[in-house]
Amino acid sequence: MSEHIDNDRLNNDLRYRFEYLSKFLHFTSDDIVLLNAFAPILFPRIPVIADTVYRKLFSFDITKKYFLVNTEGFEGFIPKAAHGITLESAQMTFRKDMLSMYLKRVLTQREWNDTFLQYLSHIGKMHTNQAGSASINVDYIHINTLLGYLEHLLIDVLWNDEHIDDKTRQATVMALNKFFWIQNDFFTMHYLTMSKEASTKDETSTKKNKYCCI
Repeated sequence: MSEHIDNDRLNNDLRYRFEYLSKFLHFTSDDIVLLNAFAPILFPRIPVIADTVYRKLFSFDITKKYFLVNTEGFEGFIPKAAHGITLESAQMTFRKDMLSMYLKRVLTQREWNDTFLQYLSHIGKMHTNQAGSASINVDYIHINTLLGYLEHLLIDVLWNDEHIDDKTRQATVMALNKFFWIQNDFFTMHYLTMSKEASTKDETSTKKNKYCCI
């Protein structure tokens, strides 16, 4: 018999949504243990990974332009033109630090409690227009490719570590993959909210102007 899943709760209850995703992907406490065990392997390489990520984002003008937008928590000077910002700028150092903190928190989190789920959700929300002054409003295509690229960097570290047995390596790759799909969903849900709100505004505008002739 099929298990009933409440669609309204999926969209309004973060814990319920996470539990559904976990059941579907078979993300369990064993996966969390594997992520925790991967932490000491990845930590020494995090500065290089953060730098590699932002070098990739700088390699396209369409993604580089987002670094001219103020980031939550950063109070320094931000150039007005893309050519005025470099990977060594204070803004970029701040962002690299934020990415490093994010990776460290994800890999060391032992209990995925409501506070942690809210943290993952906020990471997604701040990249839309839904987070007020903290919003960055990045087009979703860039988020999707960035998550894929970041996952590849982490798997590359894992794959080339000589101290992990093959069984653990395979299980850890799967744990990382499950995590990134969960995080991706926590981005997607906010982008869907943004899209629905935009559609509602368009419908309202159409109704108001339905008798207008051009």
